[in-house]
Amino acid sequence: MNLHEYQSKEILKRYGVKIQEGIVADSPATALEAAKALTAQTGTKWYVVKAQIHAGGRGKGGGIKLAKGIDEILPIAEKIIGMTLVTPQTGAEGKKVHQVLIAEDVYYPGETPTKEYYVSVLLDRKTGQNVIVASQEGGMDIEEVAEHRPEAIIREYVNPAVGFQDFQARKLAFALGTEGQAFKEMVAFLKSLYRAYEDIDASLFEINPVLKTSDNKIIAVDAKVNLDDNALYRHKDLAELRDVREEDPLEVEAKASDLNYVKLDGNVGCMVNGAGLAMATMDIIKLSGGEPANFLDVGGGANAKTVEAGFRIILKDPNVKAILINIFGGIVRCDRVANGVVEAYKKIGDIKVPIIVRLQGTNAQEGAKIIDESGLKVFSAITLKDAAERVKEVLK
Repeated sequence: MNLHEYQSKEILKRYGVKIQEGIVADSPATALEAAKALTAQTGTKWYVVKAQIHAGGRGKGGGIKLAKGIDEILPIAEKIIGMTLVTPQTGAEGKKVHQVLIAEDVYYPGETPTKEYYVSVLLDRKTGQNVIVASQEGGMDIEEVAEHRPEAIIREYVNPAVGFQDFQARKLAFALGTEGQAFKEMVAFLKSLYRAYEDIDASLFEINPVLKTSDNKIIAVDAKVNLDDNALYRHKDLAELRDVREEDPLEVEAKASDLNYVKLDGNVGCMVNGAGLAMATMDIIKLSGGEPANFLDVGGGANAKTVEAGFRIILKDPNVKAILINIFGGIVRCDRVANGVVEAYKKIGDIKVPIIVRLQGTNAQEGAKIIDESGLKVFSAITLKDAAERVKEVLK
């Protein structure tokens, strides 16, 4: 589950991480009130207006603007709130902006120049350890830095048996080139950041940039937090932060029906039981000349209800030209799934796209017979090759 910047910063602040203070607003009028409240709170006279969407690269798309005075808040907020913001991470369709963060200006002048860093915490699946990734080249595309200047990327792995140690925080602070008060602040920043990451069962913390101000404070100017969905039962308060407006409506609907669904850009919808079988099914579709329109796992207990829910979700994608159902009958019998397919087909009615059903395992022959004798526009297949050929035929 992804969080907005303002939500991420609130969590960081709870753990003692210094942040760029801000107040969220969902209209130009509340943005103006937020700016006034922020001035009373921090004394800032300049403001940064930031679009709140689940995507990076907001500045490049025009979603982050500097207001050099409170009189600039209204026109900027009016332009950003309600806009469709297109960034490298949103795709061409972009995301609608429902709210903005009115943040204080932390790039205030001073004798010591400011400096931006990159810091993130995530799981390295190769080593099975959390890793802190840092760089002195913050405030820019870290992917480009990693590709063209890999020597600028610092990695510090954390042994899960002992946790993040003080000497590791100092090592990172030295590697980032901090000294004096800024060094002490960076050490404290890193320790608090890691503690927050572990405590809330996050899968990613990314702070870009981390700013060293002109008076040597270390501040999180931006924050991206991803939570582990499988651990949300332990964090009911964090689960409530979910913003379904930022998610694909079909994925939200699938989650409500306990289906694992991810929308893709292809023309063949697929419904399977099991993630491994789903990957093989997508390979079949590619080999048949089609493109997968989705990943949809109905789980081991597929029945008429789940099949119907899966059908309805797949059919809402206008790009789908055919549907491939690929079920392995282990826990669930194939004849039961076949009956579920026929029942769901009749209940939905007027399905205009062809459906291929491949059943293997317990009672596979009985299931194929039910499909073939249903009189519906549903084609059965036994082997993976049969399924691929059927997909190729219907696409033609």
